[in-house]
Amino acid sequence: MVEVLKKFFDFCGSVNKRKFYISIVLGVLMAFLEALRVPATYVVIKAIIENTVSSSTAYISLGILLISIVLTVMVKAKTTMLQTEGGYGTCANKRIEIAEHMRYIPMGYFNENSLGYITSVTTNTMEALADVATKVVMMTTQGLLTTLLIICMMFAFDYRLAFMALAGVILFLIANRYLQYRALSVSESKDSADRAVVSSVLEYVQGMSEIKSYLLYGNENKKLLKSIDNVSDINFKMEKRLLPVMALQTLITKATGVCIVAISIYFYINNSLSLSDSIMMMICAFMIYSSLDSAGSFSALIRSVNIAIEKANAILKIEPMDINGDNIDVKNHDIDLRNVEFSYDKRKIINNISLHIKEGTTTAIVGPSGSGKTTLCRLIARFWDVNKGSVKLGGKDVRSYSMDSLMKNFSFVFQSVYLFEDTVANNIRFGNPDASMEDVIAAAKKACCHDFIMKLDKGYDTVIGEGGASLSGGEKQRISIARAMMKSAPVIILDEATANVDPENEKELVQAIEELTRKKTVIMIAHRLKTVRNADKIVVIDEGKIVQEGKHEELIKQEGIYKTFINARERAVSWKIA
Repeated sequence: MVEVLKKFFDFCGSVNKRKFYISIVLGVLMAFLEALRVPATYVVIKAIIENTVSSSTAYISLGILLISIVLTVMVKAKTTMLQTEGGYGTCANKRIEIAEHMRYIPMGYFNENSLGYITSVTTNTMEALADVATKVVMMTTQGLLTTLLIICMMFAFDYRLAFMALAGVILFLIANRYLQYRALSVSESKDSADRAVVSSVLEYVQGMSEIKSYLLYGNENKKLLKSIDNVSDINFKMEKRLLPVMALQTLITKATGVCIVAISIYFYINNSLSLSDSIMMMICAFMIYSSLDSAGSFSALIRSVNIAIEKANAILKIEPMDINGDNIDVKNHDIDLRNVEFSYDKRKIINNISLHIKEGTTTAIVGPSGSGKTTLCRLIARFWDVNKGSVKLGGKDVRSYSMDSLMKNFSFVFQSVYLFEDTVANNIRFGNPDASMEDVIAAAKKACCHDFIMKLDKGYDTVIGEGGASLSGGEKQRISIARAMMKSAPVIILDEATANVDPENEKELVQAIEELTRKKTVIMIAHRLKTVRNADKIVVIDEGKIVQEGKHEELIKQEGIYKTFINARERAVSWKIA
């Protein structure tokens, strides 16, 4: 338990850890104030037994109780506020820390780990730490402190009974240790089940269109319901497994209390303990373990707290790419790849590629699906680090740049566009957060967005759904292009940027892309004939290797993938309904 508590406080960070430490100090004070009930009661009992009851006796006892109650309320309010601030502050800071850390994790991580896992850690896990974990840690700490303080007071009356009370605490802690051991075996299963249900819900919601199209309601419902039932079964199993030990903890505290009462009476009968002290020990026997019982019921969740912390730390311990390079201002934007190799999950994606891309030129990358086109572009922008060889921008290895200074040189328009749950204007401003509204509108017009934006309920102030769910694919694509225009980076990477554009808008969008890419170094993954034909250089990739390279006029004369690709596109363009 002590190790988990220490791990929790270290996890909270210096500011929030300080708040928790202050709340613990205040907790000790509150325990002392609550323990003042013991001397207040003792004053009255002693006066009654000795027949010396007077108004001063009542005033002294009442005064002690009032001081205890008033100060306890004040201290408890401050303690609760500190714990709340510490819990939610930790939650907020760790979410931000995880988000910042994930910026520099290789993209391969996000392929290896499901969206459900990442979502579970940043939502459920952090929420549990903010709410449950804080209560668990503080109730456990507070319960132990209050109990030990009352035992210290008992030593002032009778050391024998105080040692007996201390023995009860030790037995309680032994039982609690066993409780946590039993909780450990179920906690990991519970964590896996929680993660699985989040993944299932996300998969079900995100795949709703496919579920409807293929009438998969029953199959997908069964999968979702199975994960929900699994969580329910695990929770029931956890309660069933822990309940006997929790009952044992309660039995130990209650039995110890009964023993203290019985022995207090025995000591009084044998004249080894005064009547007033005997009565006080009996009262303490009922008071001493109330806080410990509360701590015991919450301490069953200590292992869950430990797992939650380890899950968050597991993400933070993932080795990021080295981002501590230099802030380099490049003199030119030539791109050079030399003997580049890259593997993912032991499968070689890029195999010994060398390529020179001259500043201010347009390079089209074509090839079969899965040939490595997108991976190559992402290696250029250092979404991953190469396994062998080097990628250089302006004559310097991309690994020598700081990540932020490197990213200033690139703008991206991907086929799969993600928009944030924010206004249309702010989504466009992601390319330049300080841009004026006039600049936003100008970029939108160039990207053919303005007309459909003005038809939205609140125009540029319309809040779009998460991921751009309220917009069509073509509309999201054009907003993405407007965003890239706002950044105005010298190197533009286009991953089939016109794939989701309606034929009616294609001509205008192509013009917008031409304006976006004017006087820029352009790398595009393309399948459209018009786009490929006008490139300064065409690179054909197959199975991670460059198999052809040159201009359209040169490659069309060669037998190979490119000629097959062009012929297929020409047949598709000329195809008509009879």
